[in-house]
Amino acid sequence: MRAIWKGHIRFSLVTIPVRIYNAVDTDQTIRFNQLHKEDHGPIGYDKKCKKCSKVVTSEDIVKGYPYEPDRFVIVEKDDLDKLKLKSTKIIEIEGFIDAKEVHPTLYEAPYYAGPDGPVAVKAYSLLAATLKETGKMGIGKVVLRDREDVVMIAPQENGICLYKLRSPKEVRKIGEVPQLDNKGVDKKQLELAKNLVESMKTSLNKLDLTDKYNDALREMIEAKIEGKQIVTVEEEEKPIVDIMTALIGYLACIFFGYALQAKLVEAHQRLQAQRKSEPGQTQVKE
Repeated sequence: MRAIWKGHIRFSLVTIPVRIYNAVDTDQTIRFNQLHKEDHGPIGYDKKCKKCSKVVTSEDIVKGYPYEPDRFVIVEKDDLDKLKLKSTKIIEIEGFIDAKEVHPTLYEAPYYAGPDGPVAVKAYSLLAATLKETGKMGIGKVVLRDREDVVMIAPQENGICLYKLRSPKEVRKIGEVPQLDNKGVDKKQLELAKNLVESMKTSLNKLDLTDKYNDALREMIEAKIEGKQIVTVEEEEKPIVDIMTALIGYLACIFFGYALQAKLVEAHQRLQAQRKSEPGQTQVKE
C-alpha cells in the first residue's frame, strides 16, 4: 500500500509522524473509455463556447460565479492565489468528542493513518489504544491542496482511521423531503413491525453485501478478452409487498404455521384491491 500524504497528527504538545493511505480500493471500480465505433480510437472532447461556438484553449478560459441568470462575477487566478492556505503537513486536533455527535451524513471519505517510521510506532499505538478505550474521536483540520478540510480520527482494530468530513452547511435537512408528516402511527401496527424487525435481527458479517453487478461485469469483460460466449442470466423480479401484508405473513408463520400464510396474505391483498376498485369507497390507510 502506497502512502498518498506524509505529515503529523498534533494535539497539545504531542506530535506523531504519520502516513495517510487510501482506504478505498479504487482498482475495484470498473471504468470505460469512450471509443469511435468504426476504428476504436479514443474520443476527445473540444472545449467550445456555447455563445459563439468557437473552440477555445485553456488560456482562453476564466472562472465565473453565476450570481444571476446569465450574469457572472469573474474570479481570476490571482484572486484565488490570495486565498491559498499554506500546507503545514499537520493534522491539528482541536478536541475529542463522542462518535455519536457526528451524523453519518457528514462522512465524506475514509483514509487509513499509519505510523511514519519505527520511532512513531509507540506514540501512534498509544493514541489508537486511547481512542478505543475512551470511545472518543479526534476532530481537527488539515490543509490539503491549498484549502482547509475538517477531519476526524477514529480507532479501527489496532490502527487509526481518518475521515474527511463535510461541512454541516453542505447537508440538507431531512425535513425538506416532501410528505414527511408528523402523524402518529398505530401502536398495534408499530408493535407488529417491531416484532418483524426483531425476527430478522442479524449481524453485518452474515449479510451478503457483494456487488453482484460489478462481479458479473468483470466476468463478462474477462470472458470477452478470452473470446468466450456471453450467457445472460435474468434474475426473477420479486413482487412488491406492503408492510401490512408482510406483517400478516409474519404472524401467520408464528401462530398458525406456514400452511395458512399464503391464504391470509391472499385475502388481505384481495380486500385491498376490492377497496380500491369500489366507487365511492374511502380507502383505509394502513
